[in-house]
Formats: sequence, C-alpha cells, structure tokens
Amino acid sequence: MDLIENLREMKEVLWVNPNYEPFEKVYPHLEIKKEDVIEAKERFKRFEPFIKKAFNLDSGIVESRIEEIHNYKSWYENEIGQKIDGKILLKRDDLLPIAGSIKGRGGVYEVLKIAENLGIQHGMLNIEDDYSILLEQRFKDFYKKFTIQVGSTGNLGLSIGMISSRLGFNVVVHMSIDAKQWKKDMLRANGVNVIEYKEDYSKAVEMGRKESEKNINSFFIDDENSKDLFLGYAVGGLNVKEQLDGMGIIPDRTHPLVVFLPCGVGGGPGGVLYGLKLAYKDLVHCYFAEPTHSPSMLLGLATKKHNEISVFDIGLDNKTQADGLAVGRASGFVGKFIENMIHGCFTINDEKLFYYLKGLYNSENIFIEPSSLAGFNGISLTKNLYTEVFPYYMMWATGGSLVPESERKKFLQMFA
Repeated sequence: MDLIENLREMKEVLWVNPNYEPFEKVYPHLEIKKEDVIEAKERFKRFEPFIKKAFNLDSGIVESRIEEIHNYKSWYENEIGQKIDGKILLKRDDLLPIAGSIKGRGGVYEVLKIAENLGIQHGMLNIEDDYSILLEQRFKDFYKKFTIQVGSTGNLGLSIGMISSRLGFNVVVHMSIDAKQWKKDMLRANGVNVIEYKEDYSKAVEMGRKESEKNINSFFIDDENSKDLFLGYAVGGLNVKEQLDGMGIIPDRTHPLVVFLPCGVGGGPGGVLYGLKLAYKDLVHCYFAEPTHSPSMLLGLATKKHNEISVFDIGLDNKTQADGLAVGRASGFVGKFIENMIHGCFTINDEKLFYYLKGLYNSENIFIEPSSLAGFNGISLTKNLYTEVFPYYMMWATGGSLVPESERKKFLQMFA
C-alpha cells in the first residue's frame, strides 16, 4: 500500500475518504442522535450559573468566538504565491473558559453530568435549581466522597482537573510522557493528584482505568470510548451554525464550509464533526490533521482496522512536539462512528507546526499551542479538491491560552 509506505516514511500525505456517504443516508444508522446533543447543550446551560461564579467569569457559557483572520490570509497567500478565494476563519477554542482548550467541552461536560446525576440521585439537586448552589460547602463535602480519574497527554487532564477540583471531587490524572511540565504543575497547584508515566498515552489510559476499577466510588473518564465526552464536543460543532449565521456566513453548494480539526485519539474532532454535520449536513467537509509521527486516526480509517492497529505497527515512534496529538492508537468508537462522514485526513511534520505558529502570531498576534496548528496544513493539501467551488475555510484552534509566557517564547523560537 503506497499510503502506508508514505506514512512509514513520515511524508505529509492527504487521504481522501472513499467511504464517504451523504449524511441523510448515514444518520439513521447512528447510535447517537441529535436529541442527545440537544440534551447535552441544555445540561451545559443549567450549569452556567455555577461556572460563572466558580471561575469568576462574565458568563458561564462554555463557548468560544469565531474570527476571520484577514492578516494571516494575506501572509499565507504571500507565502504560497497564490490567492485564496473566500474567507479563512479561526475557531478560538484556545480561549474556551475553564481549560483554554477544546477539551473544556468534552472533559468539562462529562464531569458536570456526573456531578448532576450524583446530586439528583442523592436528593440534593433538582434540575429546576439555580446550580450556583453547587458552590455551597455541603456539595463540596458530598463530592469529596467520590473520585474522578482520567488518562491524558495534557489538555483533557487539565480540563477535568480544573472543573472536578472546583466541584470538590478528588481527582487523579494519569499523565503520559508527552505531557508538558507546566500542565502537570498547574494541575497540582489546583489540588489534583498527578501520576506520571514513562510510557505514552495508551499506558496512561490503561493504568487510569485499572486504578479507577479498584474504587467503587471512582469514575473513570475514558478518552477512547466515552459517549459523554463525544456529546460535549458535539455541542461545539452544533453551535457553529448560530455563530456563522450571526456573521452572515451561510454555506451552500458553491461555498462549502471546509473545517480542519487537529486529531489525537479522535474524541474532540469526532464530536465536533458530528455537531457540524447535524447543523450543515453535506455542506460541511471535515478533515482531521495529525503529526507525521502519530497518524493513528488516518491509519485506522484507511485500513478499516480502527483501534486494532497502532502507529508502532508500521514503524513510527509517536514522538511529536504536538503533545495533545501524540496518540499511537485511535479511538475505535469514534473511528467507526465517523467513518462515512469524514472527508479525509492529512499529516503535518513538526517543523511546519512552528512555521504556521509564527505566521499566525506575526500576522494576527494570536498564540495557540503547536498541536493547534496541525490543521493549518489543510488549505495547501486540499486546494486541488476545491477548484470548482469557493470554500469558507475554518481552522479549529484546540488550545493555547493557558500556556505560560516562558513556554510561548520557547515555542516561537523553535526551528527559527
């Protein structure tokens, strides 16, 4: 297989999905329905009073803005020597409340659902209540009896640690070797128990799951298989339509919305893809972006082996500066769920991450994490697919606002 050989040689590749089908044909066979995503959206809304007060925010809405990046577009056109028809948009999940990353959708949502269910089951909470009561000491004392555990490369652990500790849960985050030190330090500063491993993401998840099973009052948040994480992310995709409508951006057949999503294990981009499909059906085209060292979702989809194949199986090392994307084996649940909805996947080498990082920072004064830049390879790799239409391009910035200044300087100087 030429594709596998190119992946093995760590070349930048584009895989266009031969199994794509119209959304109306796919939807009846899906186990997660639009009503489930709407229910998740309503749960987020119930928690807004708590989130606003707990994190001292102007609003408790877990959402981020969309910006048109004009100056970046001019820089990019100059770099490639070619005009780009249409707008380039940036979805600012790097600014998402609580965790400063896309993981603040799924991770925060699943913890909120656990907290709500426990409160209702024990007669302490009613869905008609003002959820700011969750800040009362009686709730903290109650949640202290329970433990939340998760395996993470960084941002999921950060989001779950921040929200769980604020509610009063005991929290254990099992961190892989790829996790940045500042993320571990931030979690510990918020009272979270961080356990470090010398192995990769899969080991951290495996150990987190085992440790959680030992405690009857422990909840393990499973990044590989959780439907609740997926639903939290899907709310973000569904919300895009209302935001773009407000900007006067209405995708149609001549102007499809083409979205580039950085992908690690697959839950975040998979959920967002599904929310976007619910909003726009076939007028949205989604591509996942992965590092050349860790193309686990592309490999799983292209071979149809999903989580039964790892990047290690084709000789890759899963070592990348894009820590949040350093995943050797993709989620089988997500891969199978989206296999007929995704338009394609592509890869990016680490040096390009910093090339785009500097381009965005110098043109727009926007800093996002290196892993957030994976999608920025999308326009050049897919442009030949869109010669007859004029897409709205959207890059999904998955993290960055919590990165310490010292780390930002290091990233901006890399591969100078």
